[in-house]
Amino acid sequence: MAVPRFHKPAMLDMEMADQLEGDIDPADRGLIAHETALALVSQARESGDPELTQRLVRLVDEEGIDTVAMMWSKAGAHTLPGALWRIYMLREWVKHDADAVARSYHHGVNAAHVRHAIAGVEDPPGPREVQTLADSVLSGVFSGDLAVALQRAGAFCRVVATGAAFEAESDDGHHDRRAHQTALRASQLLRTGEDLERCAAMWNEGRLD
Repeated sequence: MAVPRFHKPAMLDMEMADQLEGDIDPADRGLIAHETALALVSQARESGDPELTQRLVRLVDEEGIDTVAMMWSKAGAHTLPGALWRIYMLREWVKHDADAVARSYHHGVNAAHVRHAIAGVEDPPGPREVQTLADSVLSGVFSGDLAVALQRAGAFCRVVATGAAFEAESDDGHHDRRAHQTALRASQLLRTGEDLERCAAMWNEGRLD
């Protein structure tokens, strides 16, 4: 069943948030996913309330990012929690597979056509920049334009997907299994990049919730 979309959700009740590590009624998961996503990217910033910001940072970065992210994972690709789930996964991948990411990124950047394939992003971010950007967004203290952040994350995916595709072609006929896995990763990354870019456009149009 598709996750329902919640328009203009109310501010997350922080007492409810404090219980995220416990059992959660499945009926509440979708609502909490949308509320936490909106709180992180807009309400904490707009409120100008340092105490609220700190509570969100503590909730997401110290007490429940994995739990919250798992609820985001159930959201549609073109929703705010769905976009944050993809940012979260990129951060985890860059953190835990740094060498492979750096290698694919290097190959992607050096592909002659890759920069022309990334509309609207003149200088795609590298792995370290993406991790820093993701940390900022997921901690609730990001103060920039979310659409730009999503576009840059999408551009990063395209670069790494291009590099992974190059690696798959290089492996073809030598390490069939590895080539297949690398090609699959390239396809998944390209799809993730497209999802993030569409979310960026929807955010600009006021339709990403």
